[in-house]
Amino acid sequence: MQQPQELRRELKSRHLFMIALGGVIGTGLFLGSGYTIHEAGPGGAIVAYLFGGLVMYLTMLCLGELAVALPDAGSYQTYATKFISPATGYCIGWLSWLNWSVTVGIELLTVSILMKRWFPDVPSWVWCVIFAVLLFLINALSTRSFAEVEFWFSSIKVITVILFIILGLAAMFGIISMKNGQPAPMLSNFTDHGGLFPKGLGAILVTMIVVNFSFQGTELVGVAAGESKEPEKTVPKAIRNTVWRILLFFVLAIFVLAGLFPWEKAGLVESPFVVVFDSIGIPYAADIINFVIITAVLSVANSGLYATSRVLWSMSRQGMVSPLFSKLSKNGVPINALIASMVIGCLSLLCSIYAEDTVYVWLTSIAGFGAVAVWASIALSNYLGRKAFLRQGGDVRELKYKTPLYPFVPLLAFASNLVIIISLAFIPDQRMALYCGIPFIVACYVYYHLVAKRQMKEIHRDQTINAREGVRA
Repeated sequence: MQQPQELRRELKSRHLFMIALGGVIGTGLFLGSGYTIHEAGPGGAIVAYLFGGLVMYLTMLCLGELAVALPDAGSYQTYATKFISPATGYCIGWLSWLNWSVTVGIELLTVSILMKRWFPDVPSWVWCVIFAVLLFLINALSTRSFAEVEFWFSSIKVITVILFIILGLAAMFGIISMKNGQPAPMLSNFTDHGGLFPKGLGAILVTMIVVNFSFQGTELVGVAAGESKEPEKTVPKAIRNTVWRILLFFVLAIFVLAGLFPWEKAGLVESPFVVVFDSIGIPYAADIINFVIITAVLSVANSGLYATSRVLWSMSRQGMVSPLFSKLSKNGVPINALIASMVIGCLSLLCSIYAEDTVYVWLTSIAGFGAVAVWASIALSNYLGRKAFLRQGGDVRELKYKTPLYPFVPLLAFASNLVIIISLAFIPDQRMALYCGIPFIVACYVYYHLVAKRQMKEIHRDQTINAREGVRA
């Protein structure tokens, strides 16, 4: 039987929406929110998430036009190649692939740690193997199976956040009583303890990197567009629904967290969500949140494995890496790209255990740097792509989805992401991302011009010859 050559378009609108939503609501909200409140204060945390949400919104507007006009599983890597330069696309592809591959390893390690709450005597590697095999099988079965699992993972997280906001607001304003009998805090935690910005406005900058990383994952809607039905309808709808709901969930959740206990205590607890649920009197609050966080982590790993395999498949199709990775299974899954991505995820997992202070730090720093670089490339691709479209005689009215207020939106999105990258230099704990990320980019450009460019020409030549022979046959 002849193997399929193209990915199947099996993703529906609800899948696209939950993939984007699920990629964002994870440990950054459930565990990292306390850090943000502690570092920036109650008002500073809300401002930080509002600004991070604005950057996300602007970037997704840019992605919308690109993904509808050119739906491709390579997404931002393909757009950077076509509209910026092949060398930039090559670099963005490797940054994105490494970012999500390392993320898979990080999330597997996180799940193994969380499982120790219930199974303290089971070695961590056992859970890593079990969940790695599970995620691989889900992704290898079909694109539809990945999407269905991600839909339900995301649903659990969304329901939890909604319940948290409703119960938290009720406790905050005295509609339901706190378990310890304390009076309802109302807005006292926003006015007392130093006010909204107890550490000043400058403290917001320190948290912006963490906040921005919390929003990473919405760009997966661009990758999924290559396998979605009617992308001209599903992609804009998914972007609109995702952006406002993410902002609503994050900002309201941070408002509730900051309102229920003083900002000084926010960074001293393992998960502020556990503290809130427990103080309201919900039985087994810690176990419930532990389960939700596990589903959140597995959701990110599931999406990461999907994204990284599609990026590698797309790069292979463009001749950037071996044609071996462009092979599809009978179910239309890039199986070799999936295997390679899973292997790298497991290798980064081993690095986190045996080389935590060297290789693992380098990998995670490059991945974090790459996440912001990808967003910047999306904005620049949109700006240059529209210019190229008009230069070739295109009419804006022909576009099925248009980035509003062009060129203001893509330029502002690019500048905002660039500012976040530059700000890394002024935050000692984050400088490693620049120390690792910039040399990696330079290495990618050098390797492309010295080696990969020639290999791509040879592969394209062979593909052209094979195509002509196929037509003659």
